Amino acid sequence: MITRPRRSGRVLAGMLAVAAVLVGGCGAAQPTVTFDVDGRSLTAAPTQFCDNRMENCSDDPNSRVTADVPPGTPIRITVPEEVSDGPWQVAYAFTRGDDPAPIEQRSDVATPGSRGEYTLILPSETDRLVTAQVQLFGAAPAIDPQTQELEFPVRATWVLVGEQPAG
Repeated sequence: MITRPRRSGRVLAGMLAVAAVLVGGCGAAQPTVTFDVDGRSLTAAPTQFCDNRMENCSDDPNSRVTADVPPGTPIRITVPEEVSDGPWQVAYAFTRGDDPAPIEQRSDVATPGSRGEYTLILPSETDRLVTAQVQLFGAAPAIDPQTQELEFPVRATWVLVGEQPAG
């Protein structure tokens, strides 16, 4: 009798270990986004990523990509199916002329399944990119009870940072 409980204990422990590996492996792969800048292709992992219920989230600010983006350079952004299957948009900031204050804008929201890429073209050929973020929306929008403003939860972001000239 002593051997049987030990054996089933080992079997149970083994089954739990296999289950842990399988469950851990399922959530491990996170989608990447590609930023094509001036002939260079940069692949970014998410800087923030949450599950569909916005419950299990991870942050990795070091996964952003950085590139010299000359003024007037279009940026082609390609998202995988895991992103294009949901609503997403590009939030971006740029500077104009000698004014160091960034101007923030957003693309239209891509509805689920409508597109897998977007080309970011700044308003003027002399504008310089500060940052571009692909934002995958999560749960349905809700009204913030304190501010009464409509909020759109972002469940994942991928970030390109434009290098600024020294000076």
